[in-house]
Amino acid sequence: MSSSKSKPSKKPTLKSQIESLEVSVKDEKDKFLRLFAEFENYKKRTSKERIELFKTASQELMTSLLPIMDDFDRGLTEIKKVKDKELLKGMQLINDKFKNTLTQKGLTEIEVNKGDVFDAEIHEAITQIPAPSDKLKGKVIDAVEKGYKLGDKIIRYPKVVIGQS
Repeated sequence: MSSSKSKPSKKPTLKSQIESLEVSVKDEKDKFLRLFAEFENYKKRTSKERIELFKTASQELMTSLLPIMDDFDRGLTEIKKVKDKELLKGMQLINDKFKNTLTQKGLTEIEVNKGDVFDAEIHEAITQIPAPSDKLKGKVIDAVEKGYKLGDKIIRYPKVVIGQS
């Protein structure tokens, strides 16, 4: 009779081992899913950081090139006064190529015209002068320095003179 007692005792042990293994598999599966989710979040975060780094690096380069663009514009203005058409044509080609390259990289000029409504979100007022007419009060009278955007972000605000109200 002792042999019949030992057989029933082995079955519960086998069943409890299976249950224990199932619990263990479930725990390992849960750990795997959590680790996988953490890894996916890590990939997304590093990808986003990498994109931000490229944008920042591009912004620094673009910002350092803006004074060169200003110098080009001033140089072209002076060359136009000399009336040397060939020199002007050559400098204009170089200037256009330079600006087109920067435009392809996402740089755009912020357009400012005389009479535009002054907007502190877009413009930087450097001074106010008495408005030459009532319709220019609180509006842009002159743009002293061009402003630029890189993608959707303003990297240099246009410096403007506004009419006093």
